[in-house]
Amino acid sequence: MFSIMMIAFIIMLISLIVMILASILSKKSLTDREKSSPFECGFDPKSSARIPFSLRFFLIAIIFLIFDVEIALILPMIIIIKFSNLMIWSFTSIIFILILLIGLYHEWNQGMLNWSI
Repeated sequence: MFSIMMIAFIIMLISLIVMILASILSKKSLTDREKSSPFECGFDPKSSARIPFSLRFFLIAIIFLIFDVEIALILPMIIIIKFSNLMIWSFTSIIFILILLIGLYHEWNQGMLNWSI
């Protein structure tokens, strides 16, 4: 009983020493201005915060979210085809994809997908 407790204590002591050594050795000694400053969407955080921001960044983010949600809605449709009526499933899928294609055409027609300045 005493030897098991002694072995457990030695293992915990070795683990503690290894963790302390790893913490000490992993510290970076060089501090860089770029590494220590916060990253704010590619802008220099030391400059004025009242610079006009391009709206195109937000449009691309919204488009990404729309198509990300689209994938989350299409994947269960593939799984549910086994359990539903084929006619209703086909009608629902075609309507859903048609709405997405109309939205994509509208974004393309308005020039939201062109990234040129």
